[in-house]
Amino acid sequence: MVSKNTICLWYDGAALDAANFYAKTFPDSSVGAVHRAPGDYPDGREGDVLTVEFTVMGIPCLGLNGGSAFKHSQAFSFQVATDDQAETDRLWNAIVGNGGQENACGWCQDKWGLSWQITPRALTAAYTDPDRAAAKRAFEAMMGMTKIDIAAIEAARRG
Repeated sequence: MVSKNTICLWYDGAALDAANFYAKTFPDSSVGAVHRAPGDYPDGREGDVLTVEFTVMGIPCLGLNGGSAFKHSQAFSFQVATDDQAETDRLWNAIVGNGGQENACGWCQDKWGLSWQITPRALTAAYTDPDRAAAKRAFEAMMGMTKIDIAAIEAARRG
C-alpha cells in the first residue's frame, strides 16, 4: 500500500468478495494485492485469503478476514455524494439488490454489514439552506425516507 493511512475493514471470510463488489459498483475503485495466510490462524487456514488491498472511490482500504468476532456497525459508514437521482438509484439498488438492507434517511447496509450513506448533493444543499424554514421542511421530508427522493426533497424545500 502506498498510503500512510488506510481504512481497515474486518470481514468474516468475505473480504475479497466485498472488494470485488465495491470495485465493480463504485467509480475510482479497484482491487489490489491479495495476501494469503502464511500459516493457520484462529479463523482460517494456511493459504486462505487473509487481507485484500482495495480502493473505494479513491480511499485506500484493507479488508481483513478476521473471523466472526467483530461486526460492522453504523458507527462507521462510507458517505457517497451523488449528483442526481439516477446515480442515487444506481448505487442504492446495487447495494440493497446484492443482499443488502435499507435503513432510514439514505443509509443502507451491504450484505457484509458495512453501512453506506447514499447522499444526494441536493439533500445536503437543502438541509443546510440558510432559509432555516426551508431547511427544516427538507430535513423533515428526509426523516421519512429510506432511499432519498430528490424531487420530494426539493418540493419540501420550496414549501
